[in-house]
Amino acid sequence: MTVTGTAAQPGQDMKWTSDGDPNMNRSACVASMFFVFGVGLPTMATAQSTSITIVTPALTLTPTATDYVNGYVQATGAAGIQVDVKSNSNLGMVLMVRCTGVAQIALSDFLIRTPTSPGPGGVSISTFTPITAVDQQLWRTATRLNGPRRVVTDVRVQNLINYNDAPGGAATNYTNTLTYTIISL
Repeated sequence: MTVTGTAAQPGQDMKWTSDGDPNMNRSACVASMFFVFGVGLPTMATAQSTSITIVTPALTLTPTATDYVNGYVQATGAAGIQVDVKSNSNLGMVLMVRCTGVAQIALSDFLIRTPTSPGPGGVSISTFTPITAVDQQLWRTATRLNGPRRVVTDVRVQNLINYNDAPGGAATNYTNTLTYTIISL
């Protein structure tokens, strides 16, 4: 099951519940609800459920003179992009990210990483890596999440000298759009 999207407002949830089939229709949904019998009373099987909340729907990086000397500007930790994820899958979940639309900052100059620990059996991009136009596995856990988990994306734009300011010293805006996808395992 896959959920993809960006939120227009902070705290806006994007949720999808399925038995694992993204093409599931209403009749299949009803058919997927069944009872598991064991010792004692029957219990209803739980469908996999994932959700993603984009906490930071926009991020603005404004380079300083020091940033130009260093060759990059970045937003890390609490200043980065924050996303809350949740999954009830016992096998864990994957948070993917990609750059969509027309990129105004070269993908090779737009770097991402996450300082968020992936937990037991998981992996993450822990060093700055260029963003791509296809899904990249940013963060993955191999265990069930008990409640929402905040995953932070650190962002760095390098080679600042390649991005011109407007004549007269006015600022020029360059925009790239990131799309997050969550997959239950």
